[in-house]
Amino acid sequence: MPDTQTQLAPEAVQRRVDDVRERIAQACERAGRSIDEITLVAVSKTFPMQAIESGVAAGLTHFGENRARALRDRVEKRPGQWKGGDVCWHMIGHLQTNKAKFVARHADRFEALDSPRLAEELNKRAGKNDRVLPCFVQVNISGADQKYGLPPDELHDFLDTCAQYDHLHIDGLMGMASFVDDSETVRSEFAHLRTLASTYTGSAPNIALEELSMGMSNDFEVAIEEGSTMVRIGSAIFGPRS
Repeated sequence: MPDTQTQLAPEAVQRRVDDVRERIAQACERAGRSIDEITLVAVSKTFPMQAIESGVAAGLTHFGENRARALRDRVEKRPGQWKGGDVCWHMIGHLQTNKAKFVARHADRFEALDSPRLAEELNKRAGKNDRVLPCFVQVNISGADQKYGLPPDELHDFLDTCAQYDHLHIDGLMGMASFVDDSETVRSEFAHLRTLASTYTGSAPNIALEELSMGMSNDFEVAIEEGSTMVRIGSAIFGPRS
């Protein structure tokens, strides 16, 4: 296994980014979609800042972190779009309510909204920062007990609850499929998330559901074929985590 510095060198990251983009293009072609419909989020969690710098050099502009304080530290070193910077920081991990202040203050997008209590706190914190926080609602499409996210049958009622919050904008849904060797076996899970979005009938101006964040390094091609507009790729871009 190469050392971290070699693994995250600009030329190494560029090669992997090119490969991922080619795979995205092929998946889009199979699905009759445009590659312009897909946002590539590089999951930089646990990697050093070198990963972000190499990613930016490779043309990446979206990065994902899963810990609130780590996100804060990243933003202090490289500001995100909300703070006038050139990258978009996604908070993609489960968030405890007492850390909502970090996300409201530093994240460009929050992809793991999964409870009424958290929605209320994020709305309050975003208001204190005089902003509207773009959010994705996380849905537990795998059905696994250890996975975070709302049960699918509670989603539409939860969206109705979020409609009352002036400082949250629900851009779409996020889901993590079961981790399996054969990505074809989770196609139905991705299709389920797409159906949940398309069957919501609410009309509040802050509920858009225009985005579907689904698909990771092991299954993003199937996710794109099932309607994903945003894929979260870590190891296929930055290599294995130590």
